[in-house]
Amino acid sequence: MTAPIARVSLKPGHIQPVWAGHPWVFAQAIAKIDGRPEPGDEVLVCDPKGEPLGRGLYSPRSAIAVRLFTRDPEQAVDAALFERRIRLAMARRAARGLPSAETSGFRCVHAEGDGLPGLIVDKLGDALVVQWGTIGLVRRQSEILEILERLLEPRAIVDRTSAKTAQQEGFAVGSGVLRGDESISAFEFLERGLCYRIPLALAQKTGFYFDQRPLRARVEELSRGRRVLDAYCYVGSVALTAARGGAAEVVGVDTSGPALSVAADIARANGLGERMQFVKADAFEELERGRESFDLVVVDPPKLAPKRSARAPAGAAMRRLAGAACRATRDGGLVVISSCSAALGQTELARALALGARDVGREALVLERLFQGPDHPVPAAFPEGSYLSTIIAESRV
Repeated sequence: MTAPIARVSLKPGHIQPVWAGHPWVFAQAIAKIDGRPEPGDEVLVCDPKGEPLGRGLYSPRSAIAVRLFTRDPEQAVDAALFERRIRLAMARRAARGLPSAETSGFRCVHAEGDGLPGLIVDKLGDALVVQWGTIGLVRRQSEILEILERLLEPRAIVDRTSAKTAQQEGFAVGSGVLRGDESISAFEFLERGLCYRIPLALAQKTGFYFDQRPLRARVEELSRGRRVLDAYCYVGSVALTAARGGAAEVVGVDTSGPALSVAADIARANGLGERMQFVKADAFEELERGRESFDLVVVDPPKLAPKRSARAPAGAAMRRLAGAACRATRDGGLVVISSCSAALGQTELARALALGARDVGREALVLERLFQGPDHPVPAAFPEGSYLSTIIAESRV
């Protein structure tokens, strides 16, 4: 075995999660480091007795000091490992019908869920979007890009790494086209037969929220004959499925004028513009104005709890939104609320809904619960990966 540059030994009491399969080693769990690893170096993680637990990449500036890539102490974190994992991720999607004749947009690589912590790859038609989550991945960027080019043959690979992540990890944030056609100006793809065209200039995450595909499918089934409000609609993906599902009327609300302009273009391109209206407004204020006038209200706000310390204020904000959503529905109408924060999961979301409904003199009855789609897999030992929670409830006076 070729020894890594350094050995990271854990404190007693911090072994069980890692042993069970959790892919993160927190800085506070480290007892000592033998060697002098540089940011992004490969390290061997050991228990207090020196028994190896796996290999990972070192991020000294992060609260997550090591992300584990393999449990085999003799397996290097190298190009061969990256290619095996990416091939497996592609096979995993293919087994679930992705891509297909009706869907050419989906998540190809979901970081920890596909055994590649910190790496996000989305396929948007003939283009790929990548996000680098650690300095270790950035140091190996060229070999990963070469694998993606060879296996997926994209027209272009676009970097959408957040500046916040780059700063936390200590690398220069990239942007724009990394490989391929530098003239690409928009992502064009299909989802469940609907055509999307999203300009690169509309910088929101990787460009599209593929994790909410199950919600969009369910909203389409529930919308026939209903008046639907899609709060925080972004490019109108939920609103679009409601219209295709036979909604009597659909209103999409967002504060971003550019996003709403794209939403309107997408609606027209799919022949659904006549039944759809897009409003530039604050979602809460629009919910307040629409009291008891909708049959189905969808509230999917941006991340309210980026970390666990924000759980209490996030819960209060979700409670306020849930109350406004309940009041905006007619008696017996449906309220859909989503949280994209692991710190605000199903239990906290249900509590916010119950209290919000009570605040406005309503009662909420939970009918269904949804999660992220299968192209966003989660290791069983990694609860942080189950970040998306949705509740569909009936709102009663």
